[in-house]
Amino acid sequence: MADAIVSEVVGRIATMLEDKIRYEVNLVRGVKDELRYLSEKLNTIRQVLDDAEKRGVKDESVKRWLKKLEAMAYEMEDILDEWNYYSLLKDKMEPKQKIGCSFIRSSCLCFKKVSVHRDIAKKIENVKAMLEQIYEERKEFDFVIAPPTTDPVPTPWRVQSTPLVDLTKVHGVDIHNKKEDIVSKLMLNGGHTQVLSIVGTGGLGKTTLAKLVYNDERVKDCFELRIWICVSDPFDVAGIAIGIVNKVGIEEIPPNSNQLALVLEKLEASISGKKFLLVLDDVWTEDNTKWEPLKISLQCGAAGSKILVTTRKETVAKMVRTLNDDMYHPNKLSEEECWSLLCDTSLPGKSDEECGKFEVFGKKIARKCNGLPLAAIVLGTLLQFKDLEGWKHVEKSEIWELENAKVELFPHLVLSYNDLSPALKCCFSYCAVYPKDHTIHAETLIGEWMAQGYLGSDSGNSALELKGRENLRNLAMRCLIQDIEKSKSGEQIERCKMHDIVHDFAMFLRKNDDKERSCQACDSSLVSHVQEYRSLPWDYEPPVDERDRSFQVCNCIKSLRVMSIYRCIPVGIEMLIHLRCLDCSDIALSKDDLEIICRLYFLQTLLLSRCGLTVIPREIGNLNQLRRLDLSRCGLTVIPREIGNLNQLRRLDLRWNRELKELPGSVCSLIELRSLSLEWCSLEVIPQEIGNLVKLRELDLSWNTKLKELPESICSLVELQILKIEGTDINCLPKALGDLSNLCTLQLREFKVGSEYNKLGFLKTVYHCLTESESLNLEIYWSSMSEMEELVEDARQADLQSVLQKLESLRIYFRGRMNEMEQSSTSSSMWMEVAEALVPHHC
Repeated sequence: MADAIVSEVVGRIATMLEDKIRYEVNLVRGVKDELRYLSEKLNTIRQVLDDAEKRGVKDESVKRWLKKLEAMAYEMEDILDEWNYYSLLKDKMEPKQKIGCSFIRSSCLCFKKVSVHRDIAKKIENVKAMLEQIYEERKEFDFVIAPPTTDPVPTPWRVQSTPLVDLTKVHGVDIHNKKEDIVSKLMLNGGHTQVLSIVGTGGLGKTTLAKLVYNDERVKDCFELRIWICVSDPFDVAGIAIGIVNKVGIEEIPPNSNQLALVLEKLEASISGKKFLLVLDDVWTEDNTKWEPLKISLQCGAAGSKILVTTRKETVAKMVRTLNDDMYHPNKLSEEECWSLLCDTSLPGKSDEECGKFEVFGKKIARKCNGLPLAAIVLGTLLQFKDLEGWKHVEKSEIWELENAKVELFPHLVLSYNDLSPALKCCFSYCAVYPKDHTIHAETLIGEWMAQGYLGSDSGNSALELKGRENLRNLAMRCLIQDIEKSKSGEQIERCKMHDIVHDFAMFLRKNDDKERSCQACDSSLVSHVQEYRSLPWDYEPPVDERDRSFQVCNCIKSLRVMSIYRCIPVGIEMLIHLRCLDCSDIALSKDDLEIICRLYFLQTLLLSRCGLTVIPREIGNLNQLRRLDLSRCGLTVIPREIGNLNQLRRLDLRWNRELKELPGSVCSLIELRSLSLEWCSLEVIPQEIGNLVKLRELDLSWNTKLKELPESICSLVELQILKIEGTDINCLPKALGDLSNLCTLQLREFKVGSEYNKLGFLKTVYHCLTESESLNLEIYWSSMSEMEELVEDARQADLQSVLQKLESLRIYFRGRMNEMEQSSTSSSMWMEVAEALVPHHC
């Protein structure tokens, strides 16, 4: 985790050296050399971080060293922020304006007596001293320096599995049902060697399920050879082959032989023509080049031979060519099943009466296991020699606080954790910032990862968002997140949750036992949370007494990167210059509040949906004569032009501000903007300059009922992928919209056709974008018979069959404007000709 944070700081220092100091070096004598020195030291430390982070999971002294390193890296990043902030501020000031700013506290940026540059130079000196100490302390741990590229080194936490199974510790209906399904598939005779896979997180029962299958009497009778190999990491092809040969016992391999060709030759001779079942337990590698030679050699078995793989990563199952129907995901145990397993483990041989004494607390403890069999066994073992008071203590404790449970349970998760890249480790452990059983929204989580710097620097073309999506998929593939909800297309994860035990592990990784966290104004848990996550939910009510400082931003939280506000804006929010992500949804905001927010120049995500009166005070009950209460006019009415200052903004959410009628032109200067949400506002016009937002990927204008047209400049948004305009009163879409090659989703409900509106052929141009539209209201306007004839011809030439066949519902409205003299009996037949020319779905 520290590796990713340190890497981000090193990258930012490199950028500072190239861009900033090149122009300001004369003003800051020595700072350039100091930054270079820091960069070199940090790069040296990075060489040992892989080993340090693996050891830090179980060695508290190493963990404390890593936390000091992270704190120093964060401090350095804050200093770089201050430098950039000063530069931005100076650019925005009038040339004659005196350096200084009333809304920034002197403790943040000393503008008064000492120049900002010298203040920053002093802070860099302090960081340098911290780094010197950390640099020297590393020698005490004798860390292993990682070579540039290495295969993963086996960790002592990994345990070699055997095919032996204790049936008394196998609980759950699901595992027995899946065993029957797998056994029935193994009994089938087929051509090529079939590969089945069991996929799931550590401790879910994958190996236990494989053992049940392996030891089933029907399987014993069906296969001439049964072979169990614990693979683990690294994936040693020769070692696996030697294990198979030794198990079969027909061929002999010369001692100390390392010739892969010879070993594979002996493997083929051992299994050739024999029907075998090979269990490869705990496979990690996704490298097909390692799997391929082994797979080829295993093809020489008799028809009906099978391979059963257990793995934590779905990518592994796909790499070994497991079909979706042959991939098994063990389910969690129910609470009753967890209690049964816990009881059998902790109270073996006890009578029902004796077990009953522990049942109340036992079931609460079983609930902590959240369906994970390993957790039930580990906690059951921990409880085995405890009395009722001991059970009460365990029930009240978090699992990661229970030393013995942690040692037994977390190693299974450490394996998955150590397999992650440094950046992905940060992303994973950050998920513990959400409460247990919380539904995590992918877009929000990725925005927060980005705000924390875990996704690295932006290289353009929405690289950070794509990297975030890829990281989320990686966590899902490794079963570190669960309850996945995907988009309609099935391509993207939209929501997910984290298993309670996995959540405990993520909290354990972040937890810092450093006792030197105190603040006279703030609660110690708040200070600790900010230091561990740099993220904070702010849920304070305005004080009744002016002397109450709980509502004010304190120095101890000034390093925040992510903040969610639930009641009202705190006093002194302008101090939080490091904020990248700010959620002010559902709270009342004044114009002054908004102007202050617009001074937080590093914001990347700003959420301002439903920013009106959302909490009804209980004192409203005193208005017993009230006959009518209208709250419909709540919400933002004006966006200040200062919003254009937020030139790093990537996501702006203004949904459900029903009184917002216009956007300031300065919004169109936010050239980094990727997502702009304006759903359910009351916009009457979109600024023509919107075409300047060349990086915009998603624009939501739906249900702005007064919006009648889109500016032509919208066709300049070459990166636009999603455009939502359903519920608007837009009559005619710009023709060039169909030329946007990246546009993949166009959500509209009504499509108007006629001389003053769109041509039917336009639907064919954008049909590939209508994939998420399930219904369409087609409104056809005409004012003369000649126009009606043109519409018939237009319908025939448009060839819309491929478009309309995808719709579940199509409503066609004929909006004739001819007077009675022009009406004729032929008009209804013309309607039918148009309808038939469209060739809608036969249902």
